[in-house]
Amino acid sequence: QVQLVESGGGSVQAGESLTLSCTASGLSQMPIVAWYRQAPGKLRERVARIHSGLGIDYADSVKGRFTISRDAAKKTVYLQMNSLKPEDTAIYVCSISGRTRAFSPTRDYWGEGTQVTVSS
Repeated sequence: QVQLVESGGGSVQAGESLTLSCTASGLSQMPIVAWYRQAPGKLRERVARIHSGLGIDYADSVKGRFTISRDAAKKTVYLQMNSLKPEDTAIYVCSISGRTRAFSPTRDYWGEGTQVTVSS
């Protein structure tokens, strides 16, 4: 059974930093990992992604402030968020496209999300 567990959310002041973590269990390969966020009344937005074939990309709104990284051995994806702004307030959700074993179909898996609140 595949499970994604996120941690690291919280409430901070504008300008401060947070690091989110997402640890996967049950996956043998994770070619695509990403962080999304959804704020009240807004569409879900992809914040950052590591694609094994295409590299790393970020939403324009977070370029230069957020950094996505992964530790393959720990099957963990991180999102370092610096210089946080009130508009970064949202539920952040980890997404991994992966396989449970070699040659099995690639499927998308989602975490439950972690709240990030930035006050001015």
